[in-house]
Amino acid sequence: MKFSKKSSRSNVLTESLSSLKQQANGLLTKALDQHVTLAVTGLSRSGKTAFITSLVNQLVNHNKQSQLAFFEPVYQQRFIAAKRVAQHELHIPRFDYQGALSSFTEHPPQWPTPTKGISQIKLAIRYQPQQSLLKYAADMTTLYLNITDYPGEWLLDLPMLEQTYEEWSGHMLTLLEKEPRAERAKPFLDKVKSIEPFAEADDSLLAELAGEYTELLHYYREQLGLSVIQPGRFILPGELSGAPLLQFFPYPSFERIDGNEYQNAASTTNIGMLRARFIEYKERVVKRFYQDYFKHFDRQIVLADCLTPLNQGQHSFADLQDATNLVLTSFRYGKSNILSRLFAPKIDKLLFAATKADHITPEQHQPLTQLLGQLVHSTKQELQYQGIETETIALASVNTTKAGKSQYQGKQVPVLQGRRITDDKLITLFPGTVPGQLPSAEQWQDNSFNYVSFAPQTSISPQQTLPHIRVDQALQFLIGDKMA
Repeated sequence: MKFSKKSSRSNVLTESLSSLKQQANGLLTKALDQHVTLAVTGLSRSGKTAFITSLVNQLVNHNKQSQLAFFEPVYQQRFIAAKRVAQHELHIPRFDYQGALSSFTEHPPQWPTPTKGISQIKLAIRYQPQQSLLKYAADMTTLYLNITDYPGEWLLDLPMLEQTYEEWSGHMLTLLEKEPRAERAKPFLDKVKSIEPFAEADDSLLAELAGEYTELLHYYREQLGLSVIQPGRFILPGELSGAPLLQFFPYPSFERIDGNEYQNAASTTNIGMLRARFIEYKERVVKRFYQDYFKHFDRQIVLADCLTPLNQGQHSFADLQDATNLVLTSFRYGKSNILSRLFAPKIDKLLFAATKADHITPEQHQPLTQLLGQLVHSTKQELQYQGIETETIALASVNTTKAGKSQYQGKQVPVLQGRRITDDKLITLFPGTVPGQLPSAEQWQDNSFNYVSFAPQTSISPQQTLPHIRVDQALQFLIGDKMA
C-alpha cells in the first residue's frame, strides 16, 4: 500500500495539532489550579512508598467506611470519585500501586518493597467545586494529582551541584574524621593519602578504593543508622552499577598539593581522573535528576522517621537533622501565581510529617510533632519568612497497632498492641515517651529510647481502605484548597 506525500503531510499536521491541543489543555488546567504536582520527600526508610500507597488507596477506594473526616471535600460531601489515569511522562515507569497494595492483602500482610528507582502515578479526582470560579462553569470538575516516587538516597546528591570536587572532598573529610565515622574510616583514608595524586591514573586501584568507600557508606547507613550518605547512587546505583562513573571518592590531602598543579592536572592522572568522574557524575546523574524531576513541584510533604534515630543514638539523630536541612536547600520555594503555575512552578505549601505515629501511644503524638518541629526549626522559619505555608503533623500511612489501657501497679497506663516486625509476635507494651524537644545530653546518656517496629497487623481486600492516622489531614493541607 502506497501513501501520498499529501496524506503524509496531513498526518503530520494532525499529530502536531493534537500535540498543541494537549499542551494547551495542560496549561489551562494549571492556570485554573486543576493540576498539582506533589513532591513526596524523605530519606531512606522514612515511609515514602507506604505513604503514596495509602494516599492513593484512600482516594480511589473511598467509601462510607473511609476515615477521611478531616478532608473537607469528603466531609462536605463534595468528593465524587478518584481513579488512576495515564501519566504524560511515558519514559518514566509507573508507580507499582497494585504491587505495593498486594503486600497488605497477603496473609500475614507485609510492608511493600522500598523504592529502588524513579516512578510516577497520576490521579484524576472528581469533585463538586464550592468556592472557586469553577463552580460557575460546571457542576463538577477534576483535579489532576501527579506524584513522583524516587529513592531517598538520591536526594542527598542534589547539594553536590553547587560544589567543586575539592569542596566536596573537604565536606566529606570533615564528616569522616569525626565520630561515629572516624574509627571505621581511618584505614580507608590512610590508603587514599598514600596514592600519588599526579601519577598516571591506576584505574584498578581507583576502582578498589571506590569499592571500599562504598562499603563504608553501606556500613554507616545500615549499621550506624546515619543519614548523610554521599554520593547516594553508590549504595543504590540502579542501572549505573559497575560504571566507572561511580568510581570516585573524596581526596583528603588537598592541603599538601600545589593548587595550580591540581587545576592543570590531566584527567589521565589519579587526581585528575577522580575530579573528572566527580564532574561527570554531577552532570550526567545529579543534574539530570534535578532538571527532570525537581523543577516542577508545587506542593511538598517531607516525611521523617524520628523514632529510629532516637533508638540509634545522638549521632544518628544529629545526622538526620543535618540531612533533612541539606535536602530542603535543593527545592524551589516561592508564592504561587498564574505565571509561576504555567511556566516556573514553585512549592508554595510544605507539610512536615513525623511518620510511625502508630508506634507510640496517642498522647505522645503531640511531643513527636513538636520534636520534628524543632528538628526543622531553622528551615521552617526561613520558609515562613518567604511566605511559604508550612505545617507539622504526626501520621501513620498505615496504622499497624491498636491503642488501649492496661493496669500496672494499680494504675492505668497507655499501651499498644501489634505484631513485632523482628519475630512476628503479637505483643502488648508501653512504648515509652517521646521528648517534645531535642534530647538533652542527660537523656542521651540514659539511653532510654527503645521504640519497637511493627508489621501490618490485619490483611485487607483490594477494595478496602488501609487504616491510617492523619492521612486525611495531610490531604487537606496539600490539596484541600485546590478542591474548594
